[in-house]
Amino acid sequence: METIKHHYVEACIFNEAKHGNYESGDSYHTVLTDDYFICSVADGLGNGPVARESSQVIPQILEQYHHESIDSLMGRFNDLMVQKRGAAVAIFKVDFKKKTLEYTCVGNIRFYLYRKGTDEMIYPLPVMGYLSGRPQKLRTQLYTYVEDDLFLIHSDGVELRNPKVMMRRAGVPERLYYDILREIKTGDDATFIAGSLLK
Repeated sequence: METIKHHYVEACIFNEAKHGNYESGDSYHTVLTDDYFICSVADGLGNGPVARESSQVIPQILEQYHHESIDSLMGRFNDLMVQKRGAAVAIFKVDFKKKTLEYTCVGNIRFYLYRKGTDEMIYPLPVMGYLSGRPQKLRTQLYTYVEDDLFLIHSDGVELRNPKVMMRRAGVPERLYYDILREIKTGDDATFIAGSLLK
């Protein structure tokens, strides 16, 4: 388990290759500054090295261009998918000062934001398909958040029967991490990030 601990956000991260593979076709990358937190998960089509080649576009871009808008970052991801297998990609940015979370996704990555105070679950619907270098329409959404909102993002290698119940029961990222770990069967590349927005 990789962990992120910061006065505005904390998170627990799981990433594992499909059984029998040395390399996961999933990639993730996070950027944390005093002003914002960016998190992206990519699921390369297929599995193994060819899938990883596509998903590794994400850290390459984020390390250099994380100050740009998430729409701009998705455009850069997409441009680098030309002549690669392609990937499903989700990205969100938390602005600590504005108390906002901006999210966009193309493909079968799932994202949930659970509000403990109201028992409300936000689940933005993804744009179907995947990034392949072809022009792509985005459906970027902006939400406000409050202290202790819990988030979960995962690739399709993680199948959850009832994420809202799991998030309500867990309450904190570490417990959610271990609850998911007990439930999932990783017959595929699998990545999930469970986190909490603290202030």
